[in-house]
Parts: sequence; C-alpha cells; structure tokens
Amino acid sequence: MKQSPRPLVLDGGLATSLEAHGRDLSGGLWSARLLAEEPALVSQVHRDHFQAGADVAITASYQASVAAFTQRGYSHSQALDFLARSVELALTERDAFGHGLVAASVGPYGAALADGSEYTGAYGLSEDELHLWHRERWRVLTDAGADLVACETLPSLPEARALARLLEETPHVRAWFSFSCVDAEHISDGTPLRQVAEELAPLDRLVAVGVNCVPPSHVAPLLHEVASTGVPTIAYPNSGEYWDAEAQQWTGTADPQDFGRAAAQWIADGVSLVGGCCRTGPEHVRAIRSLVDSLPADS
Repeated sequence: MKQSPRPLVLDGGLATSLEAHGRDLSGGLWSARLLAEEPALVSQVHRDHFQAGADVAITASYQASVAAFTQRGYSHSQALDFLARSVELALTERDAFGHGLVAASVGPYGAALADGSEYTGAYGLSEDELHLWHRERWRVLTDAGADLVACETLPSLPEARALARLLEETPHVRAWFSFSCVDAEHISDGTPLRQVAEELAPLDRLVAVGVNCVPPSHVAPLLHEVASTGVPTIAYPNSGEYWDAEAQQWTGTADPQDFGRAAAQWIADGVSLVGGCCRTGPEHVRAIRSLVDSLPADS
C-alpha cells in the first residue's frame, strides 16, 4: 500500500530562540534588529534548528523592511543588504548542515508597523498599495537565493492577493501562504480560510496554504478547510501558551511533548509541512522530528 509522503519539518520560533539567548527584542525591528547587530547569533539559531531535525529554516526577515531600517538611521542600501543577509545566513547554515531548504520570510505589512494590525489586516491600504509596498522586499529576498518564500501570518485576503501577484510575476519562485486566524474557520479579517485556499489554488508554484501563529487547538479544523479544496496544507502554530495582555505574560503550557501529541493529529491528517511558531524552539522541533521519523518510509 502506498504511504502518504512524510511532511517536511519546519523550524521553531526564531525570535523565541533569540530571546532564550537573553536578547531583548522589543522595538519595531524585533528579531530583524539582530541582522544588523548580531548576525552570528541568527546563524546559531538556524544551526540549532537544523541540528534538532528541521528540514526548513525560515529567515529572520519577518519584520524586516526598508522603511523599518531607514527609520532607525540605516541607509537604503544597508537595509537592502540586511534583507539579503537574512537569506545568506540561513543558506550558509543549511549548506554546512548538508541538506534542507531555506524559506524567505515575508511577513505582513502590519508586522513592519509593529502596532498589532498584523492580526487584523485593518491597514487602510488597497491591494495595489500592498503590492507596491511588498515588491522591493520581495525582489531582494527572492534574488538572494532562497529555495522558497514563506508568506506568513497573513491577516487578510487583499494582502494575500497582493503577494499572489508578486508570485505570478516571479517565475523562479515557489511560495506557501499561511494565515493568522480568529477562530477555527476564518482568517483574521473574517474571510473563511476555505475561500482563501480556493482562490489561491490556481497559482503556479504554490507550495501549500495553511496557518501559523494560531493556537494548536484551531489547527486541525483549519487544515480540514484547506484540504477540502485539494491544496496541500501547512501548519506551524504557537506553543499552546496564551498571551495575557493584562498581566503582560504568557500563560498555559509550552511542553514540547504536549505540542508533539497535537502535531501527531495534523500529521495523520496529511499536513505537508509542520513546525512551530511563537514560544516554540528546537525542543519542539525534536518532538515533531521524532513523530515524522516514526512514520513508515514512502513507498
């Protein structure tokens, strides 16, 4: 009997690992600040995830943009260099490890604003304006040699459409689209995820559609919505902890084994790429790697 292909294992939360090294990532650049200040530490985190069993490293460019860097005193050319560096660091670690893929992170417009709008999509910008804003960063990241693009934590259908246009304009690029969601059916702007997957399905070089930065409890029903359209799925949720805004702290469990037990269901349901987002690290990757390695070999 033919087995379903084993899923690729994504890395864990890069920012979480950087914080575990004692770095304060507060401020609008978040983890992208270390592309300028401590690139060796970014490289180390990529290395740690590959050694933990990740097949795919996602670059430290989620919150990086030309505007964000130039607003903090860097030149335009320096900003472009930092974007390209995010890919180069991951590629170097991948090559040293010997195998794997590098996905260039393209976070939403709201991530560069650092005002929480990345979880609503309420930017006040049109699809054309979003297409224009993303275009330069997209060009730099894709020209730097990444194997694919991670269009991630997207909150709205207009922003997904803008990035889909860029994908169609870049023949050598493959990409996945993953969304932040308000519940087990809808992305953050209220659009049903199934509708989004149906619209993205005709794209050439579409790797997968799915979710990230969501509670693990939402993942299975959300993946079902995507799978019903015939599109490959991707999931890399948060650890299971919840941010208590009033107490200004995370609550709940981040136990890697609990996370692994949840991931076992997504793997059984046929997810194509699986990993972790906020509050996950190499230990969560190891738990997923163990699950994937226990599957029967493809035949």
